[in-house]
Amino acid sequence: MKKNEKTNVMRLLDRSRIPYQSYYYESTGALSGTEVARVLGQNPQQVFKTLVTAGKSGQHYVFVIPVERELDLKKAAEAVGEKSIAMIKEKELLPLTGYVHGGCSPIGMKKQFPTVIDASSRQQDTIIFSAGKIGCQVETALADLSRMLPFQTADVTG
Repeated sequence: MKKNEKTNVMRLLDRSRIPYQSYYYESTGALSGTEVARVLGQNPQQVFKTLVTAGKSGQHYVFVIPVERELDLKKAAEAVGEKSIAMIKEKELLPLTGYVHGGCSPIGMKKQFPTVIDASSRQQDTIIFSAGKIGCQVETALADLSRMLPFQTADVTG
């Protein structure tokens, strides 16, 4: 991805007049979020990954968690009032969200799903997450993000 190339996520942030910083990195494929943070010299506690799940009810949920942490499925289910939650299969991601693995953003999915951002995000001035394409990230404040993306915060990591 070329520097200064705008993703749909960036256009949506621009349209909502939400300030953000963009970051670009060279990638030969989906890097782990921890590797991306290292490549960009970022604090891994500030870099978040976007995970898509399905509840027992069939409803889909989006969880945005620090790259070094794992989603606690029990806490996640509790946060959204489900009996249980499971990660969706990788092949379901693109048709469901419009994003590929490694480039999934909580902003601009084909459909808006209930979104939970890990409570640790409140300890950061800003969070960094995928801009919707592998090789690109955006950084913004939670308060700004909340003006365009309805979400709740909860402790959902193990």
